[in-house]
Amino acid sequence: MSIKVSQISKRFGTQLALDNVSFSTHKGEVVGFLGPNGAGKSTLMKILTTNHKADTGVAEVNGFDVLAQPRQVQRSVGYLPEHNPMYLELYIKEYLEFCRSVYGVSRSRIQAVIDQTGLGPEVHKKIGQLSKGYRQRVGLAAALIHEPEVLILDEPTTGLDPNQLLEIRKLIREAGKEKTILLSTHIMKEVEAVCDRVLIINNGALVADATMDALRKDETQVVEVEFDYRVEEVLLERLPHVASVKNTGGFVYELSFTTSKDMRGVVFDFAHDNQLKTLQLSRKTKNLENLFTELTRGETV
Repeated sequence: MSIKVSQISKRFGTQLALDNVSFSTHKGEVVGFLGPNGAGKSTLMKILTTNHKADTGVAEVNGFDVLAQPRQVQRSVGYLPEHNPMYLELYIKEYLEFCRSVYGVSRSRIQAVIDQTGLGPEVHKKIGQLSKGYRQRVGLAAALIHEPEVLILDEPTTGLDPNQLLEIRKLIREAGKEKTILLSTHIMKEVEAVCDRVLIINNGALVADATMDALRKDETQVVEVEFDYRVEEVLLERLPHVASVKNTGGFVYELSFTTSKDMRGVVFDFAHDNQLKTLQLSRKTKNLENLFTELTRGETV
């Protein structure tokens, strides 16, 4: 097991940040760590990276106890914190040289992580001159420089534009082929795009642990359609496999179907047969989103 957490609890004064949390991960897994703000995600990550000490329980990374063997844990883990501190006045290679020297690894690792994270086009710049997306790449390069077996990433895509988001997701996915990745986020699409498994934490307690494959088997297909005219819901309810119909505003309808077949064609044909135009037509699934909402109801994301 790459990460093993057993009955971890942590308090800050009177606040219970983690409440008897237990789980384990395996090599090659990309595990999404979901939860509202303040749920305990960052606290647990800081415990796993030896930045915080748990009050009770045991945590191991690659077989090393985070409390008894912190140096071994630090060499086994690549960590990208949510607010990643960097020396903005340094050039990319200067910063990576500093990171390399901390771990005592070969200088060849600098060019290797530059290539791996796609930093080449910006390598001549200082970190302070980089966009948010490229700064995240520098953070990932620094986390990868000592070839850790485990990557712990805290909100790695926050604040990125759509293109940057896709690029960072691809990097994470590639790294996850040979490493264990624990990825903290509160973005559902992030988990659906890159993760093999999801953990959900709420009020410091682990409330769900499921593989994405298991969630997808039970998911409900949702088609969102906007017509150019209002439609009687009773007509939409006659479509095959319809579970529910909801008008979400104006001429926009959310249709839930209990089938894995893509029902957008059926909705399009309905519009054509009824002399309607489809202004937008998209398919999505709400299983993970619904699960998150049910388990964290009343919390602020």
